[in-house]
Amino acid sequence: MNPTLLALCLLVISNCFMTLAWYGHLKYLHNAPIWQAILLSWCIALLEYSFMIPATKLFSQHGWSLGQMKITQEVVTLIVFVPFMLFMFKQPFKLDYVWAMLCLLGCVYFVFRNQS
Repeated sequence: MNPTLLALCLLVISNCFMTLAWYGHLKYLHNAPIWQAILLSWCIALLEYSFMIPATKLFSQHGWSLGQMKITQEVVTLIVFVPFMLFMFKQPFKLDYVWAMLCLLGCVYFVFRNQS
């Protein structure tokens, strides 16, 4: 598999775990003590790091800058978060999410454009 595609897949999996770690407790542990929510979130975040670290290593080994990795992470975060919010939390879709993605695509353009 192409290393960049593999890294992107790992990044998507990583973001699924991180989104669950950050917001899942609001749905699944809303009556639990805060220490339980923190402990469970940290356990889920450990899985997130198990995918994120190899993804960033692959990106780095193939010449990606830190800025390129971070902006890609932000785009993937939004791609993962919006369906999570819509389907898991039943939040309404807003056109603002489209505008936010367009702004991020502008970021992608500037971070990845040829600087020569």
